[in-house]
Amino acid sequence: MRTLVIGDIHGGYKALLQVLKRAELTTEDKLIFLGDYVDGWSESAETIQKLIDLSVSNECIFIRGNHDLWCGLWLDKGATNPVWLAHGGKETINSYIQSGLLADNSHKQFFKDLQNYYIDTENRLFLHAGFTSMHGVGKEEYESNYYWDRTLWEAALLADKVEEKTLEDMLTSPKRFNHYKEIYIGHTPTTDYKIETPIKAYNLLNIDTGAAFTGKLTILDIDSKEFWQSDPLTSLYPNEKGRN
Repeated sequence: MRTLVIGDIHGGYKALLQVLKRAELTTEDKLIFLGDYVDGWSESAETIQKLIDLSVSNECIFIRGNHDLWCGLWLDKGATNPVWLAHGGKETINSYIQSGLLADNSHKQFFKDLQNYYIDTENRLFLHAGFTSMHGVGKEEYESNYYWDRTLWEAALLADKVEEKTLEDMLTSPKRFNHYKEIYIGHTPTTDYKIETPIKAYNLLNIDTGAAFTGKLTILDIDSKEFWQSDPLTSLYPNEKGRN
């Protein structure tokens, strides 16, 4: 059995189907999704339906991203905000209306059931964005950091550049990282760094390879570190802009 981790999808249903096929997914595989399933491309509702279907055939862990928080609030309470609408919310609303899935209660329940983080039996941590507590993810004071924080990622990049003995005396010490064998996140596209593949920094792996924008969707085997990618989302949705 493989354990496969999947980066931010952002409504890219075609990319999800493509990368699952390229990874040769079987029902024996465990899937860990890092959040941000919606907002961007035109098939957010279809993406959620596929994830619900996958949870029937496979063991799946679904992490909550910041975009999922917004979408879940809209489905549950009809709540919107200008920031969400400007960053893919309109496309998600249109997807739900056009697909006929707006009244499907299983979608509302999907968002309610999302987890803020997951730790596996080998002490590997999976979450959307980060956490700030030096005592570990379970001691985080503000829940929003799980799906908004970028300091964990920034500290990991810095930890790769500075000697360990220096880091021990710095506020950017890797104490947060040392609680876990490995940490897997999304949220910050690797394409922001001109890289289209997952990035490893210290013991953290960033799997968001820019599927919301001009990048690709990635699935990675957490044991072998082999990964598979879709085509660029701009080629799969040539008449759309994504979150650009």
